[in-house]
Formats: sequence, structure tokens, C-alpha cells
Amino acid sequence: MSVFSRASVKRLLGDLPYTAEIYWHLRQRGRPLSKSFSLRRLEKALPGWLEQVQTARGAHAPTGRRVLIFATLRYWIEHAVLLGMSLAGQGHEVTLVYLPYANYQKPFNRFDLRRQNLYARRVLDGAAPVVRCLSLLDVLALDETLPPELETAVRDVALRDAQYTLQVEEVAENDPLYRLRLERNRDAARRGLAWLRSELGSSDPVSALAGEAKQLPPAADHDRLVLLTPNGSILEMGVIYQAARLLGIPVVTYEFGEQRGRIWLAQQAEVMRQETDVLWQARRDTPLNDEQWEQVRSLFASRQNASLWENFARTWQGQPSQGGEQVRRALGLDAGRPVVVLAANVIGDSLTLGRQVFTSSMTEWLKKTLRYFARRPDVQLVVRIHPGERYITGPSVADLARSVLAELPLGQHADHIHLVAALDPINTYDLLLIADLGLVYTTTVGMEMAMSGVAALVVGQTHYRGKGFTLDPDSWEAYDRLLDQALADPGRFKLTRAQVEQAWNYAYRFFFDYPCPFPWHLLDFWSQLETWPLARVFSTEGRQAFGATLDYLVGSPRRYEESEAEG
Repeated sequence: MSVFSRASVKRLLGDLPYTAEIYWHLRQRGRPLSKSFSLRRLEKALPGWLEQVQTARGAHAPTGRRVLIFATLRYWIEHAVLLGMSLAGQGHEVTLVYLPYANYQKPFNRFDLRRQNLYARRVLDGAAPVVRCLSLLDVLALDETLPPELETAVRDVALRDAQYTLQVEEVAENDPLYRLRLERNRDAARRGLAWLRSELGSSDPVSALAGEAKQLPPAADHDRLVLLTPNGSILEMGVIYQAARLLGIPVVTYEFGEQRGRIWLAQQAEVMRQETDVLWQARRDTPLNDEQWEQVRSLFASRQNASLWENFARTWQGQPSQGGEQVRRALGLDAGRPVVVLAANVIGDSLTLGRQVFTSSMTEWLKKTLRYFARRPDVQLVVRIHPGERYITGPSVADLARSVLAELPLGQHADHIHLVAALDPINTYDLLLIADLGLVYTTTVGMEMAMSGVAALVVGQTHYRGKGFTLDPDSWEAYDRLLDQALADPGRFKLTRAQVEQAWNYAYRFFFDYPCPFPWHLLDFWSQLETWPLARVFSTEGRQAFGATLDYLVGSPRRYEESEAEG
């Protein structure tokens, strides 16, 4: 048996100078290490993209913003290159900085990482001269210790990474995934801080960026600077976002939802926070016209009936609507006691993590709420497990609920508490037809409760909280008081006609005004390039369709009070 394992040899070679480079040139010869980080499609596409960008720019030098794009993982890097090319074609100076990881939750030895870095560098060199590409691994971290506020942010992001991946809300500090994410995020924060400081001209570029000093802009030019990164809440993208905010660099984050042809974006904020306050302030008093009413009604009907709608790529229910009375009979609910519907999120869902208002977590809220209703046999509680649990392997809200109910004191029964599992043939919207009160953490169902005329008590920090049509407690005392009052007099918090109409107005704004038109969704942008090649995006037609969005992505203020020609 060999004294050295393959893994131990790689660990040894990974710390020796030039070993990965020599192996790369002699044995790998430009091939990817694995299919999970193959950039062959990108390599093939780059010459054509480059030609289209150069044609769009003509002989004019860039006059736009200095745009720094950061991405990691193969699919985000590929998409970021395309986005960078589109911005370069608009006249911006674009730098793409990347981390060539194939996987965010598995360790990667330094020898393989250096080889993968060489491979990515060779492919991405094909984006020059219109997009400058730099691996963050080639940036030398000048400081070992992070500023305290950035260190705190790094830990928060690492925790969120582990929570989301494991689909749990409680993660031990010695958890292997958490430790891995903490190590990688901290390394990215150190290198990212050095890189961003050099872009600002506040550090020695020779020591910060090995071999890249000649390409750095002068410090006086940083007033045109903007950082663009996907998501901004997770992985290394989250810590680069935090590093840029620390240095005062304007930041734009972006993500993709279920709508094809649309992108979410946020300026100076994490896009997954879905902050709609400015939008709502500008348009809450503008009534919907007939066409807009038809759009939002049609969308809501598709959500009720488990069908796809226009450019939406998924359904929200596994069972079409069958009516309120049928679901009442199916669950054995009587007509004499109030019905409260609790619509749960998936545990560890990205839209619940860090969304506490007064609870420590969604799990704490669920446990305390179940214990409250266990003492209230005069009320029928229906706990609707999120249909999305069909697609996860983590713990279920149903298991959590059963464990709480199993711990009830002797003699206390919970026959009035009903669990509707993710796979049960029950439509959530049928439950709303018989509900007297709704309870939610952050799920969109809370907004749809209000659209259905049901008073919704919203516990987490979600985008529709505080918009005028929900009950929004800010403490456990206020939560218990609202529950007591609503159950003592179910009609007390009945929504007015004006509130219901406001909920519908807000739903339209959220689904149709908040997302921006964009040609290439992350999930299938290669096929969408057939419809929207770069040359077409650069055309008069493309500028009319996507010009405003591309301006927003580089920091131009989005002014909702103005009339926007967004398709």
C-alpha cells in the first residue's frame, strides 16, 4: 500500500510553487477538471459575443460607469460574463472578478483549485479587451484581521449559508459546513477588501493585485464606480457586498424569480430583502386600470388552480381548487368554531432567514403558536405545510408540529389542530375561503389572504408587511393580544373593501412593477440567447426593451414616480 494517499499528495503539491502550473501545461492542456466546472460553452461563445460588443461600441472609448462585477460558481460566472458583455456594449468599463469554485459546500484542495483557476483564467481571457477578468485568488490579502463589522457580517453570511443548505435554523459552531463556509467567506472578505481598496486607489496596487497594477484606474476616477453582484446575501457574493458597503462603494444586487424575462434588482440593498417601500410609496394611490386588474386576477386564478401563467415557470399548488366546503368536509371542520389558517414557510427558506421582527426564528414562532392554540379548543387551527416541502430533504414543519403536540400535558388534547402536509390533496386557496384569520411568517400567502378578504397576522419581516392591509405585531405581547382580540370577535379585524383593493393593488405592483425586463434568466439563458443575442439587445428594439434595466444595474436611480416604459 502506498505511504501517501492521492489526497495527501495533492495537499503537499498544493503548497509548492509552480506544481499546479506545470501539471496544467503538461497534462491538463486546457481541459476542465470536471464537468461541474466546464466553461466550454462559454469559451465557444466568447468570440461571437466579443465581435457583437465591439460592433456596438464602434470606435468610441467607454464613457459610462466603472462597473465591478463579482461572481462565483460556474453558472453565475457564465451569466456574469454575458451581463458584463452587455454592459460593455453600453459603453461601461467592466471588470469581472470571480472565484473559480465548482461547489460551495464541499472542500477543495489547493492543488486542484490552482489548476481550476488556471483553466478559468485562460477561458475568461477571451472576454478581453471589452471585459477585464480577474480571479480573486490572484489578489493578495494585505490584512489577516478583518474590521469587526465585516467579521460579524462574514459570520452571519456563513451561518445563513449553512442554514439554507441544511434547511435548518439552528446550526452548531462546529458544524463542518458552517466551518467550511466561514473559512471561504473570510478568505473572500480579506481578498475582496484588498481588491476594492485598490480599485479606490487607497492601497498599493502592486502588492494587492499581483501582475495587474498596470490595468488599475487612477484614484480620482472612483466616483464612477459601482459594484454589481448576484444576490448579496449568501456565499462569497454576500461578503463582497458587505465589503463594498463598508468602503462606501455603491452596490447593486440582482436575482431571478419564477418569471422568465424579468430580473429582481436592488440598489444599496440585498435584493432578497425585496424592499418595496419606495415602489409602494410612489404607486399606492394610483388605481389599477382595467388591463392591470385583468392581469393580476388572471395570475391569482392560476395560483389558485395549480396552473402555469404566461412567463411564470412554476405552479404554487399541487391540487386545483375544489371549493371551501369540500375542504371543510375533508378536514372534518365544523361551522360553529372559528377557523384559523397558519401558512408555514419551508424551514430554512432564504426568505425566512434573518427576517425576525420579535421572534428568534420561524421555528420559535411555530412552537409558541402551537402551544397557544393547544389551550384553545374553542378554535380550529389548520397548519398548512408549505407545498415546497415536496422538493426538499430537510426537516418538515409537520414533524416539528407533531413533536410539539406530543409534549402537551396529560389530559390536553389537540383534536382541534389539523395538519395539512405538503403532499396532501388540499389547495391552500380553498382554506382561505373558510378562514376567519390567517397567520404567516413571511410567505406570500399572507398577501393573498388579504386579497381574499382574510385578516392576516404577519410575524416576519416580509415585503408586504406594513403596507396597510395586514396586522403587524412588533412584540410577543402584541402578538398574543391580537390573537386574543381576533378570536374573541372574529369580525373585529375584517378587512374593509378599500384594504382588499389595496392588497390587490400591491400584488400587481409586486409581481409586475417590482421585477424589471431582462432578456436572460439564469436558469436557461443559453437558450434565451437564441431569441435575444447581444446584437439584438444593442439594437433600438433592445434598448427600448431593456435599456432602463441595464441603467438600473449600474446604479442609475430607479424612480417609480415617473412613468416607466417597462415591457
